[in-house]
Amino acid sequence: MSNLISISELTEDEARAELARLAELLSKANTLYHTADAPDMSDADYDALKRRNAEIEARFPHLKRPDSPTDQVGAKPADGFSKVTHAVRMMSLGNAFDDDDVADFDRSIRKYLGLGAGESLAYTAEPKIDGLSLSLRYENGQLVQAATRGDGEVGENVTANARTVSDIPQHLENAPEVLEVRGEVYMSHADFEALNARQAERGGKPFANPRNAAAGSLRQLDPEITRSRPLRFFAYAWGEVSEPLSDSQIGAIERLKSLGFSTNPLTRLCKTTQEMLEHYRDIEAQRSTLGYDIDGVVYKVNDLSLQARLGFRSTTPRWAIAHKFPAELAWTRLEAIDIQVGRTGALSPVARLHPLTVGGVVVSNATLHNEDYIAGRDAKGGTIRDGKDIRVGDWVQVYRAGDVIPKLSDVDLSKRPVGSQPFIFPTRCPECQSEAIREEGDAVRRCTGGLICPAQAVEKLKHFVSRKAFDIEGLGAKQIEMFYDDPILPIKTPADIFTLEQRDRANLARLKNRDGWGETSARNLFAAIDEKRTIPFARLLFALGIRHVGEVGARDLALFYRDWETMTQALDAARPAALAQRQADEAEDAERAAALAEGRRARVKEVRDAAITAACVPPDANTAWAELIGIDGIGATLGLSLSDAFSNVEERRAFDTLRKELTIVAPDAPASDSPVAGKTVVFTGTLEKMTRAEAKARAEALGAKVSGSVSKKTDILVAGPGAGSKARKAAELGIETLDEDGWLQLIEGA
Repeated sequence: MSNLISISELTEDEARAELARLAELLSKANTLYHTADAPDMSDADYDALKRRNAEIEARFPHLKRPDSPTDQVGAKPADGFSKVTHAVRMMSLGNAFDDDDVADFDRSIRKYLGLGAGESLAYTAEPKIDGLSLSLRYENGQLVQAATRGDGEVGENVTANARTVSDIPQHLENAPEVLEVRGEVYMSHADFEALNARQAERGGKPFANPRNAAAGSLRQLDPEITRSRPLRFFAYAWGEVSEPLSDSQIGAIERLKSLGFSTNPLTRLCKTTQEMLEHYRDIEAQRSTLGYDIDGVVYKVNDLSLQARLGFRSTTPRWAIAHKFPAELAWTRLEAIDIQVGRTGALSPVARLHPLTVGGVVVSNATLHNEDYIAGRDAKGGTIRDGKDIRVGDWVQVYRAGDVIPKLSDVDLSKRPVGSQPFIFPTRCPECQSEAIREEGDAVRRCTGGLICPAQAVEKLKHFVSRKAFDIEGLGAKQIEMFYDDPILPIKTPADIFTLEQRDRANLARLKNRDGWGETSARNLFAAIDEKRTIPFARLLFALGIRHVGEVGARDLALFYRDWETMTQALDAARPAALAQRQADEAEDAERAAALAEGRRARVKEVRDAAITAACVPPDANTAWAELIGIDGIGATLGLSLSDAFSNVEERRAFDTLRKELTIVAPDAPASDSPVAGKTVVFTGTLEKMTRAEAKARAEALGAKVSGSVSKKTDILVAGPGAGSKARKAAELGIETLDEDGWLQLIEGA
């Protein structure tokens, strides 16, 4: 390496070429080490190459490659494993970081279930193992399949490897006919140290930590390599079962133990939040002596019937939470502040750090939240909570608290370089130079360029092909970046994906003849794209990447409108009222600011109402707008975002062009034999026999549309005690009104 050009002397072209060379060398080294267990370079040489790569990226951050070795840990197995679709999704967990979060979790559970503070509600508490999630499927007592979590819906088939783990039984006695046992594969500290000692003896690179060692060992293509690694398994949950294991979480864990699985001996049943917190502190005190890595304590509602009532959010169960241990801290130098532009135009500042290790993970980037956080004050000059005066060159403290993205927790002002200057946040997009504006009350500055902004366009396309959106095999973030800038086969809009094969046939320079491609890989990509031409309506809405439209909002919109044409017609009709709403909101913001400055508030509503009246909105627009924002769970914020997207000329053209390429599948038809199928229902007042969330879920399951506001299209109002303006409006419109008992009687047996 002595003949290498000094980093300080590299030109931009030389740096680009050097990063390509290093990426190839380090990728090969990772594959030989992690997959083949046959490293071809010493640790010192590997570390020197990786350090050189990081230093070049620090000097030329805009040259960082999508496949940068800085962002890679290990390597994917050659050819990969076959895929397994989980019969029951493997969910992640929400996080709690302090005692108040745990208390909030308990309050939210009680509120959802309608339980008072003094009523009995038990939880289990168990250590959160820092390992690799695994699902084991048994049929008639025999282990037939083992799969990693993957993205929660689809994992990797690692059955042959799982059979080599001594803690995993091959055969079960007296088990349900179908039983999916879920738990964590891990490696003890003693076994990890012994493994690294053997690695050192053979001249191999030591593993960074027990979790990486366990994950890399389980995902070996050769099961004999896995067999040679000392893996363990704790069982703590289940997926599909042909019969219940128990009526409680603690009982189910005991049943798994009786079947021969290792379960954690520190699992306890807690009857109060105080007992939960006491057990948390007890486990935390034992953390360093357990002999394996944990990063928190998991609390779960013990009663399985209550778990079923609580159900799930889009990615996490309502009935469980992970109480993480305090953050791990370390100090390093802030080398630069970069601005990244997301798919919604948000300008996000990122701290570029001198690389350091925090909690066993190498960290070189951290979030800086927004411009106020960096400046330490808000737009009006007031100080903000947790805000810092953060400057390039500062000595900063970095922490990780179970978050994917590390954060900065402190700045050592005593080490601040002389002459350092405050960071000036850009008011123009660094990607397209469009104006970047910050709306009243918003902490984020956003690029106004829309699809003319390459950063927004690329990020929207990455979102479009992501796992929970179109999930096109072989077309991920890396390929999107390649095709976006491609001069022959560009992908600039989602519709371009579905014309890729047609355009390729019209070119002399075919995709199959390019470096990195071949006839088979090109054919497979086109087939994968064709496979996704048929898409559920809700999934399409989520894939469009419209601000505020997440999985839940997309589902609610799809259930209400049911097809693309109905929704777009409604949005077009509602547009004048949406514009009036925005004008009214702006007038209200301005008047509120003036009223606060002058110590008066009385005219705020008057000014807002005047703005709406002045807009002269047609009656049918008001009806369509009221219907949109009245959909339970939608509201004005999401409604405005949706209306803006479909009225933007460039985005609408992109949506309409995409629509021509797709077959959109409507949500499952509502139950036709239900007495409320197809009807619009509004709940108001206090429900005493069920929570509002349960009532909504039951109504939607019966094919009803649940709205948050009363209009001429409302069919039924369910009014509990305390019903006010909605009940009065329903009476004026002659809408059928039921009390809670009447509603339950109506749907009884449905």
